Amino acid sequence: MKKIIVAVFFGVVTLTVWAQEMNCQVQVLTGQIQTSDKKVFETLQQALYEFINNRRWTSDQYMQHERIECSILINITERVSTDEFKATLQIQSRRPVFSTSYNSPLLNYIDKEFTFRYVEFQPLDFNETQFLNNLTSVVAYYTYIFLGFDYDSFSPEGGTPYFQKAQNIVNLGQNAVETGWKAFEGTQNRYWLTEEMLNVQFNPLRECMYAYHRKGLDAMSEKLAPARAEILDALKKLRKVNQDKPSSFALAVFFLAKSDEIINIFSQANPDEKNQVVTLLGELDPTNYNKYEMINAGGGK
Repeated sequence: MKKIIVAVFFGVVTLTVWAQEMNCQVQVLTGQIQTSDKKVFETLQQALYEFINNRRWTSDQYMQHERIECSILINITERVSTDEFKATLQIQSRRPVFSTSYNSPLLNYIDKEFTFRYVEFQPLDFNETQFLNNLTSVVAYYTYIFLGFDYDSFSPEGGTPYFQKAQNIVNLGQNAVETGWKAFEGTQNRYWLTEEMLNVQFNPLRECMYAYHRKGLDAMSEKLAPARAEILDALKKLRKVNQDKPSSFALAVFFLAKSDEIINIFSQANPDEKNQVVTLLGELDPTNYNKYEMINAGGGK
């Protein structure tokens, strides 16, 4: 629902339209399963779209153009029973860069541990104090993750309240039969993402998120070289996280979203910055080192 406020000052009518926080595109794919009834999945897609975009997730006021751009793609891989499904869930979000038409990726991750039940037209109920079902709990969890990353990119540790809300969903899911909520089920799941984002040892990662975007990307249209130097300094903060928690999930999630962007930013840097960032990225994200060497192939500037 949108909140409309009309105020009259000296005969002038001012119209303010407040919107929900999320502008989330939802897609449900069924190409991997045999079914003649696609309508139930179309209904699910529309219901999830409304669940995310029509709900108020924060107490902040958003203008229409300020809504968070994100997407959720559910790829159903197996129909276990009439109303039970296995799927993967890809989440993506981005934020605008000041004075440009560019949107910077914040998240690009695939959750492969997603099972849920759904009957066509059933209400998508969600309660912050109860684990009602896996479908809405997972979607609400990632909506709060979207908010956490977005707020962290605009203010220092601004996403804390939303990571805490996501962690609360994790806590409520400890007795769920579905996987992805518990520490012992793996090192890269919903439990570990919020655990790490709220751990003080990961504060340098969150400091990086803010400095990278506000001091770096948002300043690049006005002062390219100083802004790029700020981004390099922000990335250097990640060394501490990597030393304390090597192979951490949160760090991997960061580079899943940012690796291509970092290459584009530094491909036109001076030789010293190129050498610094390639060496740094080789330490922080060694599996993609060959990709980062593309930076040295770019022209200097």
